Amino acid sequence: MKMTILGTRIAILSLWSLVIVSLGDMGDTGNLLKFKDSLANPSSLRNWNASTSPCKGSMANWIGVICVKNKIWGLQLENMNLRGLVNIQILDKLPTLRIISLMNNDFEGIMVNIRKLEALKALYLSNNRFHGEIPDDAFEGMRSLKKVFLANNVFSGKIPSSLTVLPNLVILRLEGNQFEGHIPDFKQELKVVCLANNKLEGPIPKSLNRMSATMFSGNKNLCGKPLQACTSSPPRPPPYSSKEKTLSSVKIALIVLSTALLLLIIAILILFLTWRTHTESQKANVVNEAKRVSKSGSMVKAAGFDHGSTLMFLRDGAQRFDLQDLLKASAEVLGSGNLGASYKVEMEKDDGVVVAVVKRYKQMNNAGKDEFYEHMTRLGKLNHKNLLPLMAYHYMKEEKLLVSQYTDNGSLATHLHGNPCEDKPGLSWQTRLKIIKGIARGLSHLYKELPTLILPHGNLKSSNVLLDHTFKPLMCDYGLTPLINQEQVHMFMAAYKSPEYALKGRVSKKTDVWCLGILILELLTGKLPENYVQPKYNSKANLGSWVKEKMSSESVFDDGLLGTKDDKRDEVMSVLRIGLKCCEEDLNKRPELKQVVQEIEQLGDDEDEDEDDVDDDDDDDDEFCSTICEVNASICSEKCER
Repeated sequence: MKMTILGTRIAILSLWSLVIVSLGDMGDTGNLLKFKDSLANPSSLRNWNASTSPCKGSMANWIGVICVKNKIWGLQLENMNLRGLVNIQILDKLPTLRIISLMNNDFEGIMVNIRKLEALKALYLSNNRFHGEIPDDAFEGMRSLKKVFLANNVFSGKIPSSLTVLPNLVILRLEGNQFEGHIPDFKQELKVVCLANNKLEGPIPKSLNRMSATMFSGNKNLCGKPLQACTSSPPRPPPYSSKEKTLSSVKIALIVLSTALLLLIIAILILFLTWRTHTESQKANVVNEAKRVSKSGSMVKAAGFDHGSTLMFLRDGAQRFDLQDLLKASAEVLGSGNLGASYKVEMEKDDGVVVAVVKRYKQMNNAGKDEFYEHMTRLGKLNHKNLLPLMAYHYMKEEKLLVSQYTDNGSLATHLHGNPCEDKPGLSWQTRLKIIKGIARGLSHLYKELPTLILPHGNLKSSNVLLDHTFKPLMCDYGLTPLINQEQVHMFMAAYKSPEYALKGRVSKKTDVWCLGILILELLTGKLPENYVQPKYNSKANLGSWVKEKMSSESVFDDGLLGTKDDKRDEVMSVLRIGLKCCEEDLNKRPELKQVVQEIEQLGDDEDEDEDDVDDDDDDDDEFCSTICEVNASICSEKCER
């Protein structure tokens, strides 16, 4: 009898827990639908309806919803042309909400009651029409808040002081508004603060003087490091008697002389310390440079890593080795860029020689230790034949090591722009199409597996595409944008050379598509994209613009392309059209990645084709001209029109 009663109680409790969970899900669903109804044009949220739950585990059924363990973790409603006011009261009813991103829409209104969302970790409201003064206590109590993006709105008044005491705040973007008055003194050690193009004045606080000067540009009355020094006029002294004047003059002279002597001593001391430091630095550089020139040696002294630290492996099947093995192994410098250096490392193990590539990153401090570990684990789970697998990593505060497999056929950039004097065959059309297909497939996989990242790759360019012995492409350096320091991201990552970032200061899900388009045109033309070596986007230097300008003649194509036996002009022209569409400056005209991949997959096949299969049709010139006219009628040549 007791067992029967106990069983009944357990059944009732189980049923009750299911009811509670169900009611919780219905509450979140209902609140999101209320939020949708509060918008002026919610057409972009077409799949938000009561017939489906927003989340299925950690997968989202609704567009723009970020799910974690069947809970609504975030809203990423970007570039959706949404309008209206943001109803904080509704969002406050989502207890697990941690991220809100409404960037690049048409929202308006004033900032009210945002502090009700006290558990929020990230707030992205840039590029809308929010306006008015933000209350001084607007962010009070939001102790978990790490990132605040309010750029390019119409906010005015003073910067709220409640931002200055948020203990976990690391990034603050307020540029492109009408904030005025003095910059408050921030108590945190912020990684990025951008206050450009406002109406701020007065001295820059010491807590921010290590930032780049560009972070404060466009504020006429700001001064102090890193801008020009502040100037101030001393108050005029009150009138003195003749005797007092003489005495005062003597005192002033003594004070001035004492101060000057003290400053001279300090200056000499600083110069001595600077000279000493510079001398030691030069000695260290000479040693490191000697190792680089020899292209062989140990990474221990070059990297300066602690032998006792741990090398974290991400794949079960990878051959294991210790950090000591890695750092003591013979290392060949493969390259050195703005974000770090890469080495080829060979290690003698009991079961043979292990060859790997180690990349050192000095500018990878945008995430804390736990966030870094979590993101590395996420990248380590990616598995696709066109992605270079990440094998292991090592974390230190100032530098990080990422370890991956070594490929012996170099990068795509080397094959396209290597030494022209070397007697190497150029890439055939069949090989180029194979590379384009592989890159598109790998990028599609990144979009599928990293849906919460605006830039699943972020740095897609020919030097970050490696080739194996069969010329299968392997993309590397993907998914690192959240980890790289923001200043370096904006200066050096390929996605931030795009037209949308230059014109509107933002990137989108279509920015990687632009990078893919540039890469396609680079493969067809053999021309190095000038935009990647310039500080920002230049429409005249854009490879897409160059192709459109030159495409009235066949000189647009790489010399080694159309002269090969397997020349298939119809496929070449189809890929050219796809590349140009991907490079559209207008985001609305630029296709989605899914459409691009579908069009590429329709071309050719995956089997090796016969090298003697040459198309010598006499109508090639007519087809070429008609294609030019179709793609760019505005520059259609007389020859084609005839």
